[in-house]
Amino acid sequence: MSVAGAAEKIDAAMRELPGVTARPHRFGGTEYRVGRREIGHVHGDALADIPFTKKAREELVAAGRAERHHVLPESGWVSVWLREAGDVERAGELLLRSFDDRVLAMKTRTLAIHEKLGGYSK
Repeated sequence: MSVAGAAEKIDAAMRELPGVTARPHRFGGTEYRVGRREIGHVHGDALADIPFTKKAREELVAAGRAERHHVLPESGWVSVWLREAGDVERAGELLLRSFDDRVLAMKTRTLAIHEKLGGYSK
């Protein structure tokens, strides 16, 4: 059983994040991106799939916050089945964490490039 309106609730929250775009996912549902990188996708009101490092995936699975990806269990991706309201909240939190991870990675790369170029000129 899924949570009616889960996809709509998640979609509204994701579209409030700066720089996030939404588009149809190739296997159905909606995927969310920052730049060219996917930060997760939702398959209707039933399931959210979210990418992390393998280390983060193991921590999330061990803590009971997510399951290994339902199709690619050896990847860093996790799955959150949307069976009750708490699952929707948890999926939203994990999507936000994926967004934060992506933004931090972008900032880190940008700072490294600036350092190589000698920083900002004043």
